[in-house]
Amino acid sequence: METETMGRVLTEAVFENREDLWAAEKSLISPDQVRRVKVSDALVDTGATYLSMPARLIRQLGLRKFDTRRVKSVSGIVEANLYGSVRMTIQDRTCHMDVMEVSDDVPVLIGQLALEDLDFVVDPQSRRLIGNPAHGGEHMYELYLWLSGN
Repeated sequence: METETMGRVLTEAVFENREDLWAAEKSLISPDQVRRVKVSDALVDTGATYLSMPARLIRQLGLRKFDTRRVKSVSGIVEANLYGSVRMTIQDRTCHMDVMEVSDDVPVLIGQLALEDLDFVVDPQSRRLIGNPAHGGEHMYELYLWLSGN
């Protein structure tokens, strides 16, 4: 469900720890032990590249840090921690994304990579997240094959 608040696009999203999902699939843990977080107010940020989550949610999901990256933010160029991936679900569409850490006073940010993977765009008139009109609103990937000899 999306809502409009002062020109911002907010969406509901569910995040699940991918390592837990794998362990549940292998019957190493029960499905109810998969760590998951439901967020009702994730901010769709077309100016951001990555999926970013506050540190408290990263801890709640039990994600493991695997790298740091230089990022450009309102604070200038800084280092940010990168964590193992989650399965993200928005409007019954799923994708797997690594997670960049932001401070606890920042909302979950759904950036360009996630929007591309989920095949969503922001409708500027209604200020909501919609399926890509170029694909009839259906979740679709674009794959171009160059065949030689044709």
